Amino acid sequence: MTHLDNVVALLAHFSLPTPTHRRGSTLPPHRLPHLPGQVAIPEQIHTPSQTALEWFNHAPADGVEQTLLTCLRSLRWAHRIAEHRPYPDLDALLAAADEAAYDLAHADLAEALAGEPMPTLPADTYGAAHTALSAAHAAYEARFGHVFVICLDGVAPDELLDRVLEGIRSRLTNDPEDERVVAAEELRRLARQRLTSLLRGARPY
Repeated sequence: MTHLDNVVALLAHFSLPTPTHRRGSTLPPHRLPHLPGQVAIPEQIHTPSQTALEWFNHAPADGVEQTLLTCLRSLRWAHRIAEHRPYPDLDALLAAADEAAYDLAHADLAEALAGEPMPTLPADTYGAAHTALSAAHAAYEARFGHVFVICLDGVAPDELLDRVLEGIRSRLTNDPEDERVVAAEELRRLARQRLTSLLRGARPY
C-alpha cells in the first residue's frame, strides 16, 4: 500500500468534521496581526556595508519583533529574542531562538499554532493527494485542535508528499499531550529554518 492508501485507511478510524472545517474548535482566537507567510528583510533597512545581522541587532524593537513573528507567531518568543540583542553571530541568535522556543508555555504554543499555515506541496501534486491531505488535516485538527505542523527543511520536492502523509499517519495515533510535545519541536525547527533563511537573505517558508 502507498502512503496515500495508508492515510485513507487510517482516517476511517477517526471522526471527520464537515468539509467546511477550517480550524479545531479548541483553538484560541488569533490575536496576532495579519502577517505574510513569506518575508524578507526589506532592502532599505541596511546599507551595502551593513549585514542583515547588524540590522537585526540595532533596528527598533518593534520592527524586529514583527520580523520575528513571521518565523514563529508567538509574541513572547519574539519579544524575548529581540530583548536579548545584540547577538555576536548567527549561531548565537539561533541558540537563543531554540532556548526561547523550548521555554514556551502551553498558551504560547497555542498562539503559535494558531498562526501557522498548513504545509504546502508542489503545485503539480496530483488531485487525489490533495483530497487525501485535506481529509487528513481535517482529522488531525478535529483530534488535536490545531493545525498539523512539520518542518520539511532539506526534504527534496519529490519527497514532500510522502513525508507529509507519513507524518500525519504516524502522529494521528499520538496521545494529545505527546502530540503537543511533537508539535512544539516542529515549531522550534520551523522557526530556526525561517530565521536562518531570513538572516541569510533568502525567503523563509
